[in-house]
Amino acid sequence: WIPLCIFLVLSLLTWLLMSRTVVGRHIYAMGGNEAAARLSGIRTDHLKWLAYCIGAMTASIEFAVAALKVPHIVICGHTDCGAMNGAMNPDGLDKLDHVKKWLGFSKAAVEIVNELSADKTDAERMHMLLEQNVILQMRHLKTHPSVATQLAKGALEIHGWVYDIKTGHVSAYDAETNEFIPVEERYAEDIQTGA
Repeated sequence: WIPLCIFLVLSLLTWLLMSRTVVGRHIYAMGGNEAAARLSGIRTDHLKWLAYCIGAMTASIEFAVAALKVPHIVICGHTDCGAMNGAMNPDGLDKLDHVKKWLGFSKAAVEIVNELSADKTDAERMHMLLEQNVILQMRHLKTHPSVATQLAKGALEIHGWVYDIKTGHVSAYDAETNEFIPVEERYAEDIQTGA
């Protein structure tokens, strides 16, 4: 029942996206007649790029999880990340339309940091953003139908890591404590058993 429920919810969300949003209506228009859509003022080059990227990414995830039966997925952020710096300071992205749209996937993480870290330094806020973005992307990934199915079956684990480029240190997300801890501490039991 769980995969069926997930499919129905995702189908409803897709229908709402396609029928009730500007992007959805533009995709419909482009699918019907790209030349007419372009002449009506729709930027079909950007829309086609977005549709192809999303399609390629979701197909890759589906193949890895459903066909190859990959048992672990790691979402890994890293320090000195230009993307997260852009997400935190979007004013410098005015001429980078695609980058600005792509960073929209991190908007919730930026809002969390803005809400919870008013008293922190810029470096602390950036580190918090890296961690919050990893958590957010893990949540996003769990909504993919193949991922949700494998998670429900207990055949897949999603891990969240943050890699410190300067030190080589890796922190891993611990869902029980809702914190990032040293990777060797997070997986100590697995290391001991050789799992």
